[in-house]
Amino acid sequence: MKKSKQKMKRYLPLYLMLVPGTVYLIINNYMPMAGLALAFKKINYSIGIFQSPWTGFSNFTYLFSTNDAFLFFRNTILYNLAFIFLGNFMGIFTAIALDCIKKKFFKRISQVVILIPYLLSTVIISYIVYAFLSGNNGFMNMTILPMLGLDKVNWYNEAKYWPFILTIVYLWMSFGYSSILYYSTLIGIDKSYYEAAVVDGAGTYAQIRHITLPALKTTIITMILLAVGRICYSDFGLFYQVPMNSGLLYSTTQTIDTYVYRGLLELNDIGRSTAAGFLQSVLGFICVFTANTVVSKLDKDSSLF
Repeated sequence: MKKSKQKMKRYLPLYLMLVPGTVYLIINNYMPMAGLALAFKKINYSIGIFQSPWTGFSNFTYLFSTNDAFLFFRNTILYNLAFIFLGNFMGIFTAIALDCIKKKFFKRISQVVILIPYLLSTVIISYIVYAFLSGNNGFMNMTILPMLGLDKVNWYNEAKYWPFILTIVYLWMSFGYSSILYYSTLIGIDKSYYEAAVVDGAGTYAQIRHITLPALKTTIITMILLAVGRICYSDFGLFYQVPMNSGLLYSTTQTIDTYVYRGLLELNDIGRSTAAGFLQSVLGFICVFTANTVVSKLDKDSSLF
């Protein structure tokens, strides 16, 4: 008993430091879980949430009953797959480039510059994109296309261009943050490995292949697994604000999140929007669990759990 009291006293400062984070998790992550009951109810504001009738799984079926179900599920999954692979590739490439910079001042400036787009509001990003793609006086139509001898394009009326536009905008917004995460792993690599590789006659490509990438393996797998967990979600601002909510672009910009938001605005049905979020979470959990199982079979040390 005396030893347990001494141990408690010894670790009391650590327990006190744990309290704010624990309180935040309870309030922000666990208490809202009670709201999942809304996904199984037909909310009637006149009688209140608790008295509203239960509807079983009917709120979930509306996501699949619409003719656009295949469209927004396809867009959500394919965009996220492209973002996962291209985003991590650019992050790794930029992190390696940063690590090769010798001058500290230029390295720090580079880190700040590439991180700025990640810190900007999506509303600001949408107007920057509009400055490039505006049909009347956008930079593309007024400068780039005439230089190439091409006709002007009404970008906000042509859906076929937007898979490329949204991918480019996403990469520009996010690669700075992911590169900093990878770079933080790179600076922890013992530089003696590279010195030994140079002595053995290894070139830059060989050093990256045999030293850098193996050192980044755990970070890469972790980043991909975390991204897979949100593969059924989409960046709402990217798919709603950047295309300026143009109805002509829905075939390539409509995702689960934008569909639910537009449906909520029109129907004001909280039960259906909650069901959509719940379904996204369940599908994300299944994806993470499946991907982690595959990783654990291939390399146990690289799995999350």
